[in-house]
Amino acid sequence: MKAKHVKFNTKTIHGGQKHDPAYGAVMPPIYQTSTYAQTTPGGHKGFEYSRTHNPTRKALEDSFASIENGKFGLAFGSGLAAIDAVIKLLKPGDEVISTNDLYGGTYRLFTKIFEGFGIKFHFIGMENADKVEEFVNKNTKLIWVETPTNPMMNIIDIKAIASVSKKHNLLLAVDNTFATPYLQRPLDLGADIIMHSATKYLGGHSDVVMGALIVKDEELAERLYFIQNASGAVCGPQDSFLVLRGIKTLHIRMQRHCENGEAIARYLKTHPKIEKVYWPGFEDHPNHKVAKEQMDGYGGMISFVTKGNNFEEAIKIVENLKVFTLAESLGGVESLAGHPASMTHASIPKEEREKTGVVDSLIRLSVGIEDIDDLIFDLKQAID
Repeated sequence: MKAKHVKFNTKTIHGGQKHDPAYGAVMPPIYQTSTYAQTTPGGHKGFEYSRTHNPTRKALEDSFASIENGKFGLAFGSGLAAIDAVIKLLKPGDEVISTNDLYGGTYRLFTKIFEGFGIKFHFIGMENADKVEEFVNKNTKLIWVETPTNPMMNIIDIKAIASVSKKHNLLLAVDNTFATPYLQRPLDLGADIIMHSATKYLGGHSDVVMGALIVKDEELAERLYFIQNASGAVCGPQDSFLVLRGIKTLHIRMQRHCENGEAIARYLKTHPKIEKVYWPGFEDHPNHKVAKEQMDGYGGMISFVTKGNNFEEAIKIVENLKVFTLAESLGGVESLAGHPASMTHASIPKEEREKTGVVDSLIRLSVGIEDIDDLIFDLKQAID
């Protein structure tokens, strides 16, 4: 069966995969080696040194490409290492248009590292593609998008932004971590680069740190492979094995994440002590119609604000949770709760984060795949 005819649930298990040629192993072995024997200088079986290539990592990179409908996948030591590689496509004087509601680590990398090398970043709301075009100038080279955004769950119209990027010959990169390819496939909507923190849903078990890039264009892929090898921020074979194993259950995990996420979002929306719930599935959520069109579901990420915007009240809630764990990160089988203002987005100045809605009482939930009754009961006892 040709790859283009294989459906997503099958791709997660078989996409880009081959049985190991040595002994027919169904799961790719962990090739725990740094180097490979050569019969003559340059005479090898496709692998020379594991910073450049590793069979286990290659199997994972092929899986990345398959599930995102791309042609080339690259695996990195972390999501930020993957983002770092994308920005290294640029040079001093180049400019980037980025959503203003994005992961704090991305904001820190852009402003504290790459601004120092002469790259300029514009952080703007991207709810309207026409507004994005206003910031394009002769120095603009890249548009950086998160959708849904972290942590406000804002929805950005990838197709519309892709139209702007193509009109001005810009690269469009989309952080697809929250949605995963189970819900959203940005390359099919016109993006050039997809980034994942594979630490999250792709790995799915909170036991590995990794980043991913996926592209269709061969020339762009070669530039990124060069940066990957030259900079060396690659992941090891053990981590590659773990994420490849995680991807094989991505579809069934995401189905439960979505089901539980919807139930919790609807519970919180009717709770008398909750002021606002941010979840793309609500009809009154900004750009809900866009989400409905470009996504196959609304995911398991939810943020909410307590009435009165009380910092102490928010802290009390996250401290009282029993089934939800107060912790950084997201996308694992277990449910996590976070306080963005003091955790994931602490690196963003207060006045900047509050402009995007990241107020002191905002709580972000990564809804896991536990029994929904237990999750709702946990929230009830923590809030009440």
